[in-house]
Amino acid sequence: MTPESSPNPCCVPAAPCWVSLLSRDALAAKTFYGPLLGWTFRQVPSPWGPYLHGLVDGAVVAGIAEVARQWEFPVTWTTYFGTEDADATAERVRSGGGTVAVGPLTLDGGRIVLAADNQNAAFGIWQAQQRPPRRLCGPGAPVWTELRTGDAFAAALFYGRVFGWDERDPNRYEVRYEHDRVVLRIDGREAAALRGGGVEATPEPVLRTRWHVYFEAEDVDRSAQDAVRLGGRIAAPPADSSYGRVAALHDPEGGLFHLVSGPPGARAQAGSRALVAGDQRP
Repeated sequence: MTPESSPNPCCVPAAPCWVSLLSRDALAAKTFYGPLLGWTFRQVPSPWGPYLHGLVDGAVVAGIAEVARQWEFPVTWTTYFGTEDADATAERVRSGGGTVAVGPLTLDGGRIVLAADNQNAAFGIWQAQQRPPRRLCGPGAPVWTELRTGDAFAAALFYGRVFGWDERDPNRYEVRYEHDRVVLRIDGREAAALRGGGVEATPEPVLRTRWHVYFEAEDVDRSAQDAVRLGGRIAAPPADSSYGRVAALHDPEGGLFHLVSGPPGARAQAGSRALVAGDQRP
């Protein structure tokens, strides 16, 4: 996934910083996500084949790579975490019982790794060369990411060791245990959550062990209907939650993602949790 400079927000180390779809057909994904999320697209150089950046109002919000067939990966959205050193982070993944599937690879804008944690949830690692100044949120942007896992406490220990959460500035980084989930807060904002109840072998995709990506929508119910008309299907129908109105959807190739919306106050709160993406990103 070749990086490219863009005006998006800075890549905070040890936090979710980017989301990218591993697809089998980038054109089909473009035809689906473009009208659904209001994205425009530009193709960027990639050593592995077609790669697109999805843009909202000219700002890059996500990537689409046509590599799932080539790498024999399932079609899925991948959450990337920022790091200062991709090689050292990959080694901590291995020593913590996780696996490294791809990389570390050097690209024009940094270093990239595709990995899985010790409960088999896939994620990415991105070491960017530069960090830009501002944040993007709003309809069409990824505004929340959450791990569904079998043991949230064990997952927090794994990611805490891999990304050094406890070793960082305590005035900026905070890991808090709240009922059935663990929340990572950075600079007073919720950056990610780790929730229990995941089952790796379940036939229900929304309960499977994985990182879930949420995109903001102005009207989740209407967008869910639009997704079906565009060839997608509903994994979990729209419902109210602590985040606002949410729905789980599959794109036409089976990739799972979520939409979230709510009243203006809830959307503003979700926006304050927006993913922080690197200036040069995978």
